[in-house]
Amino acid sequence: MSLLSRILMKISSRPNTRFMQKWYPDAEWFRQFDGPVMFNREKFKHWKIQPWNGKLPMVEKKVRNMVINFGPAHPAAHGVLRLICELEGEVIRRIDPHIGHLHRGTEKLCEHKTYLQALPYFDRFDYVSPMCNEHAFCLALEKLLNIDIPRRAKFIRTIFIELTRLLSHGLSAASQLLDAGAITPVFWVFEEREKIWEFCERVSGGRVHSIYFRVGGVARDLPIGLLDDIQLFTERFCQRLDEIEDVTTNNRIWLARNVGIGAISAEDAINTGCSGTNLRATGVKWDLRKNLPYEIYDELDFDVPVGANGDCHDRWLCKMYEMRQSCRIIGQCLNKMPEGDVKVDDYKITPPTRMEMKQSMECVIHHFKLFSSGFAVPPGCTYVGTEHPKGEFGVYVVSDGSSRPYRVKVRPPGFAHLGAMKYFLKPDTMLADIPVMIASLEFVLGDIDR
Repeated sequence: MSLLSRILMKISSRPNTRFMQKWYPDAEWFRQFDGPVMFNREKFKHWKIQPWNGKLPMVEKKVRNMVINFGPAHPAAHGVLRLICELEGEVIRRIDPHIGHLHRGTEKLCEHKTYLQALPYFDRFDYVSPMCNEHAFCLALEKLLNIDIPRRAKFIRTIFIELTRLLSHGLSAASQLLDAGAITPVFWVFEEREKIWEFCERVSGGRVHSIYFRVGGVARDLPIGLLDDIQLFTERFCQRLDEIEDVTTNNRIWLARNVGIGAISAEDAINTGCSGTNLRATGVKWDLRKNLPYEIYDELDFDVPVGANGDCHDRWLCKMYEMRQSCRIIGQCLNKMPEGDVKVDDYKITPPTRMEMKQSMECVIHHFKLFSSGFAVPPGCTYVGTEHPKGEFGVYVVSDGSSRPYRVKVRPPGFAHLGAMKYFLKPDTMLADIPVMIASLEFVLGDIDR
């Protein structure tokens, strides 16, 4: 390398110090950082610096639980139900049900109608189990009138009561599956429920509000071929229940969402007035069809399912088993169906046929008086409770001897179940458990609010 090249390399490696100054902070500048360094140095210059291993004192904080509304527009509220839930995170600490959004004053409306005109109002109480509502009212009036309906009418009533039980339990089981995340079984159940609505339409002309049960029997006899179709339906319905249980009963997700959720003890269930599957799931074997039989239930052979833990899973299993027993009851009624009349032969209570009205003027008068003024019920009061799909459905009627009831009071099963909501809560019940719990209780706001 030449001399010139070495000189150029040495010059290029030297730093340019022509405009550079070396500065180092003095002691006076460091003194302003002796105290805590903050934006307002005059205010905080007397603060002392904490040692490197010092700990700040615990700050006391006030924590308040969150209160939210569950419903009345929530799709899992099964009606216009409002639940005021107090949450600690995702855990529910308190729940307060608020009802009355569907109140229509139906009991007072019944008191301003004749007994026959009041009967359709009972279809509107629990619109999932309409015929069971009619049945309790008819039994109460027949008790006051001291009449015994024909034997064939009792068999027909029993068949349609159990078909209505399939409607109610099927909807409740499907709703519980849907609220837990299962979708496919819902379509299976609703396909079967549609067939039952068709049976109701064939005997009465109306699907949901059929008004088929009447004081003194039923409105009309069964059409030809209906019993054969019901027999075929019950056989296939049990197969469909097997399919549903194959995909749900032992499913680990289903068990995790139901086992231990919403459990209630037998003592609390009795003290709060629970009935139906909600009571039997706790281990109490109480069924009005067995303990206080009515119609022809004392002649039938069927079992009453009983649970052990009183949780959502036990309630679901009781409903599934009860649907199988309902099919068993329907089969026995079909095999023992007698011949004869379907309503009492008293034209002051039941209307005459069209053929009789064309031949007798008295029958025309009876028909006119029955549908214009109604029939008179002897003075007195009575209470009749029936084994509704949702529990004990009771009707209290007070008669003053006229054709209109003096007082009508309905005892819906769901009212007691909804009032016992706090007993179904456990310390670890979470917000996601509420829809499953509500579906397992099987109530309808139509008869709770009335």
